[in-house]
Amino acid sequence: MTDALDQTGDERVDAALGALAALDGLPVAAHVSVFEEVFSGLERALAAADDIPDQPR
Repeated sequence: MTDALDQTGDERVDAALGALAALDGLPVAAHVSVFEEVFSGLERALAAADDIPDQPR
């Protein structure tokens, strides 16, 4: 991945997606663990979305 990702405005989502930058330096066989990490981070951010008052959805 050579293109930088746009910021979403949610720090948790941005941090999770930021892990995708590591894909460039990893063999394809190691990509699964990065995708799992990103997916887990996005799940946590989604689960916590109800805890943030006045957050646009």
